[in-house]
Amino acid sequence: MKRIITGVVTLLILCACAHERSGERLNVLPQPRQIERNNGSFTVDNVTGLYIDALESDKNSITGLFKAAGFSFVPASEDRGNNCIAMSICKDIEGIASPEGYTIDATAEKIDVKAISGAGLYYAAQTLLQLADGNGTIPACRIKDEPAFAYRGLMLDVSRHFFGKEFVKKQIDAIARFKMNRLHLHLTDAAGWRIEIKKYPRLTEFAAWRKPAIWKDWWFGSREYVEEGTEGAYGGYYTQDDIREIVAYAAERYITIIPEIEMPAHSEEVLTAYPELSCTHELYKQADFCIGNEKTYEFLENVLTEVMELFPSEYIHIGGDEAGKASWPHCPLCQKRMKEEGLDDVNELQSYLIQRIEKFVNSKGRQIIGWDEILDGGLAPNATVMSWRGTEGGIAATESGHKAIMTPGGYCYLDSYQDAPHTQPMAFGPYMPLEKVYSYNPTDGLKEEQAKLIYGVQGNLWVEYIPTEELVEYMIYPRILAISEIGWSNPATRNYGEFRQRAVKSVEWLKANGYNAFDLAGEFGQRKEALTQSEHMAKGKSVTYSAYAPFNDRYKAGGEVALVDGIHGGWTYLDEKWQGFIKGGVDVTIDLGEEKDINTVSADFMQMCIPDVWFPAKVTISLSSDSVMFKDIATIEHNVVRDEGLSFKNYGWSGKEKGRYVRYRAECGPQRGWLFTDEIIVK
Repeated sequence: MKRIITGVVTLLILCACAHERSGERLNVLPQPRQIERNNGSFTVDNVTGLYIDALESDKNSITGLFKAAGFSFVPASEDRGNNCIAMSICKDIEGIASPEGYTIDATAEKIDVKAISGAGLYYAAQTLLQLADGNGTIPACRIKDEPAFAYRGLMLDVSRHFFGKEFVKKQIDAIARFKMNRLHLHLTDAAGWRIEIKKYPRLTEFAAWRKPAIWKDWWFGSREYVEEGTEGAYGGYYTQDDIREIVAYAAERYITIIPEIEMPAHSEEVLTAYPELSCTHELYKQADFCIGNEKTYEFLENVLTEVMELFPSEYIHIGGDEAGKASWPHCPLCQKRMKEEGLDDVNELQSYLIQRIEKFVNSKGRQIIGWDEILDGGLAPNATVMSWRGTEGGIAATESGHKAIMTPGGYCYLDSYQDAPHTQPMAFGPYMPLEKVYSYNPTDGLKEEQAKLIYGVQGNLWVEYIPTEELVEYMIYPRILAISEIGWSNPATRNYGEFRQRAVKSVEWLKANGYNAFDLAGEFGQRKEALTQSEHMAKGKSVTYSAYAPFNDRYKAGGEVALVDGIHGGWTYLDEKWQGFIKGGVDVTIDLGEEKDINTVSADFMQMCIPDVWFPAKVTISLSSDSVMFKDIATIEHNVVRDEGLSFKNYGWSGKEKGRYVRYRAECGPQRGWLFTDEIIVK
């Protein structure tokens, strides 16, 4: 693995500070809280001293960081004056509340660094490396810095596709550079179990292997597992020694590894290896643990015991999302459990499992995190909620006095397209460029007491459609840099244009150090239709929606004027410009106000089959002079077929007709999914 071995390049960051000289900019990502640029610079040479007053483990981490970046220093004593970098831990620093905070006072003669903890010194060292140019020149400046949030994380899915320990360590190096402090590993899911559990060897002898290797071929195919060693078997897992190595490597960089063990759903691999833990005991037919079965708790507690012996993290992630619960209403054991515990429905049954597991984890001195579905049926007393289905789950958690980690899919899911889809490898989600990620504010609209309970922010990379290490890095970088700055910097001073300049330079650094980062400098950008408004006869006119085909409130765009406001959608239906229909298709009538000559009527639709967004199978365009009697002027039929990726199609008519009322109908095909359109153009 290629490590971080070079010095850093000069980055371009505009710093708002009182004494910054005109035209000069300091270059750090994430942006520090306060920077004051002064005259002159400090140059590292072959006799520059380094003094560190800290624990031996902290000294080793910091000297290792400098050495990996190509800098070597002469050990210095405390009283050394000039040509020295002096770093020391203080009990408290005025104006710094976080234990990860630090100050830097750099002059032409010396650099003084103070921090409350070893982590603070380490982050100060990362700042110095970013400030340094290829000759080791650090601009004279004063910096006072600390993070906005205690938790700043990246989640990597290693179940759908497995990535080895050296690759994980390489990503730890990168995110540590940008002051992130959590790596959440999604270790278990239907596609494969990825951690050795001594007590249950079938999890790695069988449930960690499959054919074929590519997730989508397996998922839409047999979904079967094979024995380890089978010819053509794909998979893998981390041995317990691998985990210890990863955890120790991360700790040296002040990163905590958060393990995730899924329950009660996403557990097909477990329930095929140990079918007695499902409600029916049938192979390949169950995804949810049987909550009524005591063997389920025996299994989960044994697994978590081994997991907690390997991971010293305060938090253990227990999943909790997307449980189908199909067998629970019919399972005698589950129904017996509900009756004995006085549970009203299957949501409360899931909550029973979560709360019972929480008690066990708490008994070991740890806490649980779960996806926001753990709110259903009642939240476990001490649980922290990871909010992914928008921000509502996190807000609900804070309203009840619980901590929340914000990771809403609309901003933080890195498996989405980061540029124009036709220029990118296939992705799972819609368009989410760096600018969209950067626009997110985890505490926006929250009351002060709620905002205090937002523990942090996390970017998630699910890898269903990302089978290689190169693609993983391509999807993570540079968008995780936006998550880094959201988690660290003051939202009041964030500016995307200025951030993008620093991000472009950071991409250059990443590429120079062996990371396959997306070429931000060559970004294609937004769909051209979305950049300007359309002028046409229907713009601003009255629109009537059929009672049988209303727009969906989740995707209402501009509401009743959305289809005639001149605004076109971009590359994603999540941009609040595309209007969505799920029931009855599209059936709208536009009143032009008076009869007019009409030459064209058209509308764009998008198709993205993975989230069930489809082209219409049939479009009918009609005209009327009285809104009662309509004449069909066009019927457009389309054979809707499943494809991969994102595509757009215009359904329209051209000719010569007269009319006042324009009726536009779009019908779903056999897929019966979503229809999305953005504007009905009449000319």
